[in-house]
Amino acid sequence: MMKVFLMEAKQYIEASFEKELWIETKSSRNDLVTEVDQYIEALFTRYLKQYFPSHRIFGEENAEHKVESLEGAVWIIDPIDGTLNFVEQKRDFAISIALYMDGIGEYGIVYDVEKDDLYVGEKGKGATLNGREIRKVSDRRGVADSLLIANLSAVNLYPKLKEAIRVSRGLRLYGAASLEFMAVATGRAGAYLAANLAPWDVAASKIIAEELGCIVSRLSGEEIDMLEKGTSVVALPKVYQELQNLYLKK
Repeated sequence: MMKVFLMEAKQYIEASFEKELWIETKSSRNDLVTEVDQYIEALFTRYLKQYFPSHRIFGEENAEHKVESLEGAVWIIDPIDGTLNFVEQKRDFAISIALYMDGIGEYGIVYDVEKDDLYVGEKGKGATLNGREIRKVSDRRGVADSLLIANLSAVNLYPKLKEAIRVSRGLRLYGAASLEFMAVATGRAGAYLAANLAPWDVAASKIIAEELGCIVSRLSGEEIDMLEKGTSVVALPKVYQELQNLYLKK
């Protein structure tokens, strides 16, 4: 099912590059939704009803896809993660889909559409990139040896992060949470810190990152509630400990 869905989604997305998009704003002028977001979520819904009719969907765009519990089988989908990038740059956006069983993340995919990079993670079985196994991250690299990814809202919440950025090898920001998670999960960055991510922003990426040895939590160190928006950090183990001990204190 997933392979056919992703192929159809990619074709639709790339065809949309040639036409003028219908675009609306949501919570702010930079929080966008397009007809493509809505089409991809509807397309996934159609496939899911065909193959797994008893499963529920928790999605960003359809008001019917809101849940109050994660009991049973729940798919959490972000049809276009990085919609602003999609609209303005036509790159650095992803389809993000996760399967949670009774609140436990079992299967996650992050598909970087334009790079045609497919990240897949399955609980207890590791993760792959385009079918090839991804090695687990280093447990010896610290902040000083890593690039950091952080949005300004996270830095405003925890001002000591400015010092962490100064100590690190530099700051990066890409504009799509799932791809920023993947940068950490593949060892290209030491941590990604964000102030206000929704469940669909992190559901799949969390599964993949944890399978590769990363630590994922709220900035406070608390576990992420997959039904609520909130802060998030994903980091290499040593980077995570240094951030919590030295820089994530108010």
